[in-house]
Amino acid sequence: MQDLATRLRRLPPSCGPVRLIGVDGHAGSGKSTFAGQLARALGDAPVLRLDDIASHDELFEWTERLLTQVIEPLAHGETAHYTPYDWRARRFGPPLALPPAPVIVIEGVGAGRRALRPYLARLLWMELAREESWTRGRSRDGEEQREFWEGWVRAERKHFADDPSRPFADLLVRQCGKGYEVVPGPAGTVGPDQSITQSDGPSAMC
Repeated sequence: MQDLATRLRRLPPSCGPVRLIGVDGHAGSGKSTFAGQLARALGDAPVLRLDDIASHDELFEWTERLLTQVIEPLAHGETAHYTPYDWRARRFGPPLALPPAPVIVIEGVGAGRRALRPYLARLLWMELAREESWTRGRSRDGEEQREFWEGWVRAERKHFADDPSRPFADLLVRQCGKGYEVVPGPAGTVGPDQSITQSDGPSAMC
């Protein structure tokens, strides 16, 4: 993980003075856990979780809110202020400050959407099949969230059909027994059908 963090810190800024690192993938694929570990390896870099930007009414229709509250201020070197959504109370809370930092990690389904990609220094995709991811997510959230997951799966399918992230990922992240393996993503390959082996990645941690 430290090798990956070193490589990311060396990238040129992508959003004002900030290197924005997107961590995308299907719900349940392990984005939050990986992003937390990456942030620690980056010296406790801030993590913006898109669960705080989305809401029950706008599972994926939050682009304008993210751009206005977060991306535009950071692009000008200013402190961003966003209103995190409370999924239990079903309302947005008081604003939280997000000052510019050398690296900020943005994690969540849709972190690699086309409207955000111009501001990302790197896009990482959690390489886990959607059905396996969703099974893990349902198991994590329990039976009380069954109805929510039914709606979520439909919404996620539509989102990625209209605005896929994986084809534009710079790096693919695979969870394995001893941690993670990071290999080149589709954005770094010659063609869409080129295979990627697990041995040629920039950071092997398995």
